Amino acid sequence: MIRFYFHPTPNPAKIALFLEETGLAYEAVPVDTSRGEQHMPAFRAINPNGKVPAIVDTDGPGGKEVRVFDSTAILIYLAEKTGQLLGAPEDRPELLSWLLFIASGLGPFSGQAVHFQFAAPEGLDYAVNRYRREAERHYQVLDDHLSGRDYIVGSSFTIADISTWGWLDRASRVRKGAEDPLGPFPELKRWFAGVDARPAVGRARALAKSHAFKTINDEETKRALFPSNYPAASAQGV
Repeated sequence: MIRFYFHPTPNPAKIALFLEETGLAYEAVPVDTSRGEQHMPAFRAINPNGKVPAIVDTDGPGGKEVRVFDSTAILIYLAEKTGQLLGAPEDRPELLSWLLFIASGLGPFSGQAVHFQFAAPEGLDYAVNRYRREAERHYQVLDDHLSGRDYIVGSSFTIADISTWGWLDRASRVRKGAEDPLGPFPELKRWFAGVDARPAVGRARALAKSHAFKTINDEETKRALFPSNYPAASAQGV
């Protein structure tokens, strides 16, 4: 059994989609990051970095219980465990390249673009411009790559598509104010529509709505989400 610790944000959404695509048995465990539950000792024992997603596989290698954290690591672990969504063996180097492109590029730049447009104090125009344009540059890399392709790697749907979908699903926030966020990237928009139409996507989205997560952006939320902005709280791990 997989215990899946989640919040309705892009990185956990990737794992939800994988689980729904493969039909792997799992128990969903909500972690309300706006209430600071990710900083509690019980969760830090699963992910020392205090972030979702994370999983505990009660039937890991050798029948032992194992923890896995970070969405890319989880996707690779589960794909290898199930033998699903890995693509052809000869495509493995390409698969790893695109997974790390998302993990080290598209994901972080998209996340920071959202942060500086929605959460940071006003007046930080340089940061807004820097992160939004870098996110858009990554969109363009993908758009160019997807010309004439149905999938990011090889000839089948893989965890590279899942990882990319998780962040492209938030394009309207990354490109705040854009009437058609993926409009300037037609190949990427076509690819996204194809992934978004998969039945498992609807089930993954339903999971995100299965718990009443906190939505008020008050002082507690800010301290929980951005503890480094509050040195005393950060030093105490909250």
